[in-house]
Amino acid sequence: ILLIHPLAPGLAATLTAGHLLIQPISTASTALFSTIPAVSLLTLPVLFLLTILEEAVAIIQAYVFVLKLQTSNSHNGTPSTLLPQSSP
Repeated sequence: ILLIHPLAPGLAATLTAGHLLIQPISTASTALFSTIPAVSLLTLPVLFLLTILEEAVAIIQAYVFVLKLQTSNSHNGTPSTLLPQSSP
């Protein structure tokens, strides 16, 4: 579980990169709609797939941060209450 700690900054960078991709594509799609509607409509599936990818990354990032919190609490001697504890 300690191998998860280095992944957290990478996931945050991935989330930021996704937002940096979605914003210009949606702006260009909106601007092109009045002049070239066909091209604008072709970008909608791309935006939809990028949004699904963003949601998947957000779910993975939340899972990783919960695991980081649980492992940091267990190393400090404080039991974590976020996830159920297994009985020995």
